[in-house]
Order: sequence, then structure tokens, then C-alpha cells
Amino acid sequence: MSKQELLVKIEQKRNELIEIALKNGMTSSLSLKQSQELDLLLLQYQKLFKPGNNMN
Repeated sequence: MSKQELLVKIEQKRNELIEIALKNGMTSSLSLKQSQELDLLLLQYQKLFKPGNNMN
């Protein structure tokens, strides 16, 4: 997955999280699930594109 593709997925997931949290509350199970999925995408980005990694 390219850097741009991953950034798009992160932005989409972030927007989904905001929408769900506004509708259901920050502590709802749906919000927590979306937050965990966003965390995984961010972790993937950090691992792939951190400074010093040859993939950036």
C-alpha cells in the first residue's frame, strides 16, 4: 500500500470515528471499535513510513 493510500484510509477512518462518536457518544462500543481500527492504521503508517525507513 502506498503512503498516499494509507493516508486516505486514515482520513476516512478518522471521519467515520467522528461521525459515530457524535451520534453515539465517545464511549459507545461502536466508537471504541472505530478508534481501535484507526489506531491500527496509524501504527501501520508509523511502522512503514517513520524517518529512517527506506520505504518513505
